[in-house]
Amino acid sequence: MNDKTTHFGFETVAESEKHKKVAEVFSSVASKYDIMNDLMSMGLHRLWKAFAIQISGVGRGDRVLDVAGGTADLSLAFAKRVGREGQVWLTDINHAMLSRGRDRVFDKGYALPVAQCDAEKLPFPDNWFDCVTVAFGLRNMTHKDVALAEMRRVLRPGGRLLVLEFSKVWGPLSPAYDFYSFKILPWMGDKVANDADSYRYLAESIRMHPGQEELKTMMEGVGFKRVDYFNMTGGVVALHRGYKI
Repeated sequence: MNDKTTHFGFETVAESEKHKKVAEVFSSVASKYDIMNDLMSMGLHRLWKAFAIQISGVGRGDRVLDVAGGTADLSLAFAKRVGREGQVWLTDINHAMLSRGRDRVFDKGYALPVAQCDAEKLPFPDNWFDCVTVAFGLRNMTHKDVALAEMRRVLRPGGRLLVLEFSKVWGPLSPAYDFYSFKILPWMGDKVANDADSYRYLAESIRMHPGQEELKTMMEGVGFKRVDYFNMTGGVVALHRGYKI
């Protein structure tokens, strides 16, 4: 790939087009996002996110940035941990997704700050947050290394980044996982969200995303230290953790 093109699923597109195409996907699925997450993961996404919260080390008074926070699952969980003394920012580049997250946060009785912003150009000062998280959002970013470097920039020394993302599945599971991804997911998307194409893109974007070791190397390449990862559900999902030292 040259610096003028990038991947949108299996399709090669101009970098300038990817933002628009990804925006169309998430604007289309926003209203059914939560129910589809439950259906397509059989509820496992709740356990994956709970594990990320558990090992985050976030406590009372901490500052947390939830990048590509969508409908605010992580933001709400962190808000309970940091208490009134802390701060949790919910951010997303997509207005439809962020609006649903904002409404959900308010409905739950929290007044969290919300910002629509690009992860490659975060509007926050250097060395500010104790923890930055991005859950199921990194694979949709055009310049992943730039976004990771930005997340590192806004972390204080000693702060940590958590990347929860679909990853490379354990080999023996691949045939069944491929069938589910390319046959069942689009069918489910059509029946529930009236949008098979967006869920076909989901399956393709997972295959194009860096695997466990590749993402670890990418995080190290932008300056994160002590990078490790935890495979879940046979590698369907991996949680990467890195520190700013």
